[in-house]
Amino acid sequence: MKKLEEIHEIREQKRKELDLRVNLKADTQEKHILVCRGTGCTSSKSPKIIEELNKAIKENNLNNVRVIQTGCFGLCAKGPIVIIRPEDTFYAVVKPEDCAEIVKTHLVEGKLVERLLCKDIDGTEVKRLDELNFYKKQKRIALKNCGVIDPENIDEYIAFDGYKALEKCLMEMTPDEIIETVTNSGLRGRGGAGFPTGKKWMFTKMAQSDQKYVVCNADEGDPGAFMDRSILEGDPHCVVEAMMIAGYAIGANKGYIYVRAEYPIAVQRFQKAIDQAREYGILGKNIWNTGFDFDLEIRLGAGAFVCGEETALLESIEGRRGQPRLKPPFPANSGLWKEPTLINNVETYANITKIILNGAEWYSSIGTETSKGTKVFALGGNVNNIGLVEVPMGTTLREIVFDIGGGIPNGRQFKAAQTGGPSGGCIPAEHLDTPIDYESLGKIGSMMGSGGLIVMDDSKCMVNLAKFYLGFTVDESCGKCTPCRIGTKRMLELLERITEGEGEEGDIEKLEKLANNIKAASVCGLGQTAPNPVLSTIKYFRDEYEAHIKDKKCPAGECKALASYSIDPNKCKGCGICKKQCPVGAISGEVKSAHVIDPSICIKCGACASKCPFKAISK
Repeated sequence: MKKLEEIHEIREQKRKELDLRVNLKADTQEKHILVCRGTGCTSSKSPKIIEELNKAIKENNLNNVRVIQTGCFGLCAKGPIVIIRPEDTFYAVVKPEDCAEIVKTHLVEGKLVERLLCKDIDGTEVKRLDELNFYKKQKRIALKNCGVIDPENIDEYIAFDGYKALEKCLMEMTPDEIIETVTNSGLRGRGGAGFPTGKKWMFTKMAQSDQKYVVCNADEGDPGAFMDRSILEGDPHCVVEAMMIAGYAIGANKGYIYVRAEYPIAVQRFQKAIDQAREYGILGKNIWNTGFDFDLEIRLGAGAFVCGEETALLESIEGRRGQPRLKPPFPANSGLWKEPTLINNVETYANITKIILNGAEWYSSIGTETSKGTKVFALGGNVNNIGLVEVPMGTTLREIVFDIGGGIPNGRQFKAAQTGGPSGGCIPAEHLDTPIDYESLGKIGSMMGSGGLIVMDDSKCMVNLAKFYLGFTVDESCGKCTPCRIGTKRMLELLERITEGEGEEGDIEKLEKLANNIKAASVCGLGQTAPNPVLSTIKYFRDEYEAHIKDKKCPAGECKALASYSIDPNKCKGCGICKKQCPVGAISGEVKSAHVIDPSICIKCGACASKCPFKAISK
């Protein structure tokens, strides 16, 4: 256990030692090699990279060089990433076999390893991280420490003002002052609904009970979303600290984080953060002799999407099947074990310490009139710079996709972006300049959601996209209420018929009627928003639905049942490659003569088109 004075000493001493992490002009002979150990880079052998770097450093007797594991740098498309500080050299797509060369060339000889330098989308060679277009329009608040500190070292967190906000709250602020600060900041819940955070804290504080709880929702279930996972992997202590501040503000002494078991690195690092905080006397009884008690536990989820809904999450923590409760009463009055419970998601908590330290006015100056601060997005799909981005609210979709994301690969055109996952809607090209905030997205039939942002190019079928998300919702429905359990299943059956070429006149109207009934009658927010992908694709891409139903064609050529392959006789050279590739013998023709596909035999596998060297086969 460490006294508060010892925490101050660690902060002062460690900050000087780690100044080179954030100060490119740091006066030091020491170098730190930062290696991403987020899930993505870990799967691409970054632990082996760390091992090989340490081995090469030892062989070259470099006593002033340290290798540090960090959380996600954000630019996942370039991983595994290795950054050398203080010069901020950015090496991309590093392999274990590159490590000896990095150490010898960069650290011993003082030269850059040119072939490993990161290149921007336009091919420009980038020597430093801050030169990349990917980072220029970002503003990191929730992700501030990710990629900077070792997430498994509490001293490094303390060095960068860690637990300073907690100290300020316990020593200088009353619970009401804390809640007022959070309220005035304009922070809204980042889990999807966007409810004002300060208001939720006040409701829970006002509830009368001797026992209250603080809960962190880390059950990130949207396809393609990894915002919360990355924060827990890269900066777990910021969530521990924020939950403690919340506990002090509302009068709770116990907290739970509910995280899906499919996030093993996040779980391991958060548990380590809890253990370290207990060891330092930051978690536990009578913290820093203030009389405040608080402790944390992890509860693992089995991967049920519905447990992202706050009351279903509470049911799961209590040991029952995750199904939503009827509201009211709301968790602020009757939550965990029927006691007042505050629930926020990971990203919401990740903003709290910065708001306390920098003030409500600072935070509210970022973003738009009604949507303050920044938002973290998991940018994926058909975009060059796949990764994790944090931008001020009000940044347009065009800026995220083209300036930060680097545009659409392979020369294709932007078609749509899906925000909010299965609960959100698609945004077509005509709305590329829409500001990303709660109200603007709602007006065009989408929603912020937790932050998944999937980009689609012109090869994607929007009817098929709607079917994908409905299929996900049907599989994940808890089954408690009839509108969601049966209604989404009926909608999926209609979409399956349409994509199989069996759609009928009136199917679009049936989908719309079912969707509106499900939205109006489902018990929880997940059921109420499940039809959104269907409604938004019908709104903006109705012509694709009509083409599937009336013309029995998929304009994008993605729906296999509606596809047909043909060989252009003017392009075909009669090489016979397609004939050899066809698994069912549907292609005939003599050598050096144009070949023909028999549509009655063709199974539409696409093997012929993918192998044709002359691009003579079209779908």
